[in-house]
Amino acid sequence: MTENISSQTEVTSLDFQQVDVFSSVPLRGNPLAVVEKADALSAAKMAAFANWTNLSETTFLLKPKHPDADYRLRIFTPYSELPFAGHPTLGSCHVWLSSRNFPAGRDIMQECGAGLVRIRRDNGRLAFAAPTLRRKGPLEPELLTQIRKGLNLSEKDIVSAEWVDNGPGWLSLLLKDRQTVLSLKPDFQAIAGIRVGVVASAAEEDDVDFEVRAFSAAGFEDPVTGSLNAGIAQWLIGSGLASSSYIARQGTVLGRAGKVYVTQSGGEMWIGGDVVTCVKGVLSL
Repeated sequence: MTENISSQTEVTSLDFQQVDVFSSVPLRGNPLAVVEKADALSAAKMAAFANWTNLSETTFLLKPKHPDADYRLRIFTPYSELPFAGHPTLGSCHVWLSSRNFPAGRDIMQECGAGLVRIRRDNGRLAFAAPTLRRKGPLEPELLTQIRKGLNLSEKDIVSAEWVDNGPGWLSLLLKDRQTVLSLKPDFQAIAGIRVGVVASAAEEDDVDFEVRAFSAAGFEDPVTGSLNAGIAQWLIGSGLASSSYIARQGTVLGRAGKVYVTQSGGEMWIGGDVVTCVKGVLSL
C-alpha cells in the first residue's frame, strides 16, 4: 500500500458507526469502526483510517463483486488487512442492516477476502457460518514449547493444542481449568507474531460453558474474538470435547463481558452474538 493518500480526491460524506460486538450492553464487548458506502476510498486511505482509529479492526462496506453477495467487506487492523474476522463480520452486518438494507435471500451473504460468509438473524442476534479451517491439527512441538514458555505454563496445564486457523492465523490451547486461563500473564515478546487463543471449561459458572482469551500477534489481548471462537468451536465440537451448543465468555480479565453463542446445525457451525450501536456520525476523509 504505497499509494500517497494525500493525492486522493477528498471524500466528505461517509456515514460511520462504531458498534460494540458480542454484548447487548455498550462498552462490554469488542468495539468496531464501520465505514459505509466506502467504494470511493483507496486501500491506502482505508489502511490509514484503520491505523488512526487504533481499534483491533476497522471495516469498510462496499458494493459486492460476487453475484451472490449482498455486500462486500474489507477488514483492516491498525497494521494490515485481514481476509476474515468474526466480530467485524457481525458488527458490519449489523450496520448494513441498520441502514435499511435487505438481503436478497433468507440469509445475508457477505463477500470478503476469505470468500462468501453466510450470516443469519437468530433470536435477536446475528450469527455467521464458520468458514472452513485453512489449517488444523496438532501444533509442532517446537512451536508449542515456545508458546508454553511465553504463557508461563507447565506441561500439565495444557490438555491439548491445535491449529484453528480460518484466515487470521489462530492456534489454540485447551487448558486444565478456568482459573489457569484467567491467571495468564503472557510475555508478548516471546510469542510475537503468533495469534494464540486459550480456552478452558467454565463448569463452575452458571451462565457460560467455556472461558476464552485471545492474544494477538501485535502484542495485545483482544476483548472478544469471533474468528478464534469459530475455530475453537470446530475443534472442540468436532473432537467431542464440547456439546453441539454452548456459550463462551471472553474479556473477563479486561473488564468486558463478551458472550459468544455457538450452535452446530445441519453440519454447519454458527457463531452468534449481540451487537449494539454506540456512535453514529459522518466522516470527512
